[in-house]
Order: sequence, then C-alpha cells, then structure tokens
Amino acid sequence: MSTSLPKAWMTHARRTLPRYTSYPTAVALRPGTLEEVETWLIADEGESLSVYVHIPFCDRLCWYCGCHTSIVSDYERVAAFQAQLLREIALWAERPGVRRGVVRHLHFGGGSPNILRPADFVAVVDRLRSIFRFAPDAEVAVELDPARLEIGFIAGLAQAGVTRVSLGVQTFDPAVQVRVNRPQPYAQVAEAVEELRRAGIAGVNFDLMYGLPGQTPDNVAETADLAAGLAPDRLAVFGYAHVPWLKKHQSMIAETELADAAGRWAQAGAAHDRLVSAGYEAIGLDHYARPDDRLSRALAQGGLRRNFQGYTDDPARVLVPLGPSAIGQWPTGLVQNAADARVWRQAISDGRLPVARILPLTSEDRLRGAVIEALMTGLSADVDQISQNHGQSSDHLDACLDRLREAADAGLCRIDGRRVWIPDAARRLVRTVAAAFDAAGEPPQRHAPAV
Repeated sequence: MSTSLPKAWMTHARRTLPRYTSYPTAVALRPGTLEEVETWLIADEGESLSVYVHIPFCDRLCWYCGCHTSIVSDYERVAAFQAQLLREIALWAERPGVRRGVVRHLHFGGGSPNILRPADFVAVVDRLRSIFRFAPDAEVAVELDPARLEIGFIAGLAQAGVTRVSLGVQTFDPAVQVRVNRPQPYAQVAEAVEELRRAGIAGVNFDLMYGLPGQTPDNVAETADLAAGLAPDRLAVFGYAHVPWLKKHQSMIAETELADAAGRWAQAGAAHDRLVSAGYEAIGLDHYARPDDRLSRALAQGGLRRNFQGYTDDPARVLVPLGPSAIGQWPTGLVQNAADARVWRQAISDGRLPVARILPLTSEDRLRGAVIEALMTGLSADVDQISQNHGQSSDHLDACLDRLREAADAGLCRIDGRRVWIPDAARRLVRTVAAAFDAAGEPPQRHAPAV
C-alpha cells in the first residue's frame, strides 16, 4: 500500500465519518425505556447469542482514550460494581425468551477488565455460565491492559475458560507513550504474551494505533515490526480520533502535535506494509490476521461480520449488553444501558434492566446496514443481490450510487451497474464509500477522521 496519499483522495481523507460498527450508528439512539423494548428481548431456540460485558474502570487515564471509563485509586468501587454486575446478570435469568439462545461469543471490554481481582472476574464468568447456555466451542475474549496484567489474573483467565485476549499495545515508542500517558516497555508486553500462552490461552490479539502525537511512519513501522515479532494471531491498527469536545482529557494532547491527513495515511500505510510483509492478511478497514486464523477463513468464506467489537466471525444476530453504557442488538433494534453509573445501579436495584437509549430498526435500516457491512467487510457490495435478500427493490438506492460517482472518478471505488468494489489501495477509505449509503447524510464532526 502506498504511503503517499493521492492528491485526488485528499478531500475524502479529511472527512470525519462513523466507524460503522453498526448501522444506524450508536449516535442515532434516542432516550427510551425497558417497557418499549420488552418484546424485542427474545431469541429463537438454539439461536446464536453474543454477550458483551463492559468494565468501566481503569487505574490510569490514557490521554487518547475514547472509551467510557473512570479512574479508580482503590478497589472498593470496583468491588461494588462487580456485585451489582452479578445482579444485572441475574436479571436475565428471568428472561427465558433470551436464554433459549446459545452463547457463542462472550466479550469483556472497558475500561480495563483486568482491573477486577481474579476471583471476581471468575465469579462473573461463572454466573454467566450458570444462566446462559454456552456452546462447547464458545469464544471467551477479554481486552487487557498489559501494563497491569499480573500472573494471578492470567491464572483467573485460564480458570474461567478464556480463549482469546486483546492486548492494548498502541505503540512501542517510549517517547510517544509518554506523550499519551501510557508507559509500558516492550519487555513487559513480551512477558505478558509468554505467560498468556503458557497458561493455555491460544488466541492473542494486539491493538495498535497511528495518528498519536509524536508518531511518524518510521516509528509506526518499528512498532509493527516489534508487534509482528511477538506473533499475535490478529492485530488491529486504529487511527486516533481527536475529539476533545467529547472527551475533555484529550485536551492534554496538543492538536499541533498531530499529523494531518497525509501524515496519517503514511503512518497507516507503513503499518500495513510491515504487517503484510510479515505474513498477515489484511482484513477490512484496519484488522490483520494470520492466514490460518478464523478471521481470515471467515473473510474467504463470506462469513466475516462487523459489530461493536470490530471484525469478527461471530454469526449472532443477538448481542446481550451488560454493564454501564453497553450496547445490545436484536433484529428489531438497538438498546443501550445507562452510561451514568448511578442510574445503572439504581435500575438494577429496582429489579429492572438498565435500558436508557433505544433505536427500533426499520426494513430500510436493515437493507442499508447490509450494504454497508458488505463494503466494510469484503470491500464490495452487490446492491441488487442484497436488496433481493431483504425482499426489497434496489431502485431507491441509485441515489447512493450517484453520490459515489466523484469517488469513483478519483479511483476510490468502481461501479458496474449496482455493484461496487473498493480497490485494495483504497481500503483505508472504505468508510467514505460506505457513507454514501447512510441515510443520515454527512455526519456532525464527532467521528474519527476517514484515515
């Protein structure tokens, strides 16, 4: 992939766009109540379920962070949260309509899930297993802060049956780490990987970033080389989104220290080239996987999916949300738990699920979402075929294709009738193509840059 941003693509690269981990995107959710979505919360017998658990605490504040989290200096708040989380899980025991499904994917995010004590983490997984049916080969994945990962927690991961972990590496450059308040030596990450594998946790992912203050194509490439040398199964390379009007702590990062669109393109291209040279296969917008990894196989077999955790082979149409701010998904709509911890706690104490925001999905939403997901996963979409699969005409989507003519003229995509392809060289701008099918139009400046 070229590290030089073509001049014709510059305007497209400067746009701010959703990451399209759902459609409509999470910003479209409106205030709502549990009573409005009661009839949604069901699953067919044996239907695949996914469960997301949000742990909203860290013991340090990384200045680039865009997650819903808060900083704690003692364990008392974490322990109280864990006790309430167990109660929230128990509320799902009263919903046999959901429990008819089978959990095939359980994901812990944050925050930093490894802020929990090992016994408390195991207790959460045990409670989930006691209430939901888990498939024998269910994937249990946990996001980890490698700087605070201890041997005892790794043992807890193994005891709980965790099969995959994702380490928040971001960068190995010490100067960049200082600029974003996330020091973690390479040796610390290497030791964590060794101990995780020794404990029998086979799936190891890395999260890397570009666009951070002080990053250059050279030090991003060096981080990619060091990361590949530790042989993770998958890597994600995310672009930093500077939104201090939404995340006030990001004001600790001076905008003058950040690369422009051309610089971000060069950094992303440097990481891409090094990872592909190391034998990883590019997946969608920003993921990389070994050729024998399940993610690569899903791409080859047409089973790659895009959800709130990024790219996955998880086939579930139902995502059960647990913890403050967690988002759930059903074929009928999206639901989000209260982000305010006090509101979340009170709802659970009152014996009700802490639903705070909702979005019913229309047949048009599902059609557009399928087109966008096809582009985001396979870099192509047959609009006629997708419309036929949804029992709808594709005629009204011609306006979306018309909006892509300028992008097509610039070489960002190719259009043949109602089929759209994105060339490999333009995969980093796939969101600009997908956005043409977004009925919301040009989004406000609250999203990540297109590159």
